[in-house]
Amino acid sequence: METILTKSNKAKEVIKESIDMWKEKVAVFCSFGKDSMVVLHLALQVNPMIKVISIMTRFKPPETFDYLFNLKSKWNLNLTIFQSFEKTPDDLYLTDPDECCRIHKEEPTKRALKDLNAWICGLRRTEGRTRTDFKTIEKTNRSYLGEEGEIVKINPILDWYEVDIWKYIAINNIPVHPWYARGYRSLGCAPCSHIIDDSDTERAGRWAGTSKCGGECGIHTMHRR
Repeated sequence: METILTKSNKAKEVIKESIDMWKEKVAVFCSFGKDSMVVLHLALQVNPMIKVISIMTRFKPPETFDYLFNLKSKWNLNLTIFQSFEKTPDDLYLTDPDECCRIHKEEPTKRALKDLNAWICGLRRTEGRTRTDFKTIEKTNRSYLGEEGEIVKINPILDWYEVDIWKYIAINNIPVHPWYARGYRSLGCAPCSHIIDDSDTERAGRWAGTSKCGGECGIHTMHRR
């Protein structure tokens, strides 16, 4: 079994190759959840001024915004926030969660990707049922952005386990979002994130009680449609 140091070095090499290839046309996408924070920390070791993009919504917990701005200042992040300000019903996440995610997650992501050739994400294969067939490097057509050409998605910690994430965070003294101390294992918008039992997969608490339970907001799957 690989040590966390070995896994970290491999992930950093993937990130370094991506930065060397695409330079200012690559960015780290960070939700400020535990997995994103590991990838961000790894990327900052390669390039402290790498572009960091965060997709926020008005449904995110206030603690997420506090945590984000604290880390932006503490780590001097080259951060840009993308957010939809389209007016939607407050209960859209209940009546039509897919449409809510399309407006608040997918559309801002598409805007963020317009000026990029590649994006680095904290997606992991073992996190949930919808992520088992992803690849470390995914080359796709830009058609879902309404453009021609190719865009590359990089998943440097794809084969890490949940325990690897917490080991890395502990070893590197990375500040942790306060909701993890409450028992959450996967964080998104406040009304769509729920505390779950340790026997469940990490994303089982996302959209609990809806058809999207344990699924995706669309950020990581819209290029596959």
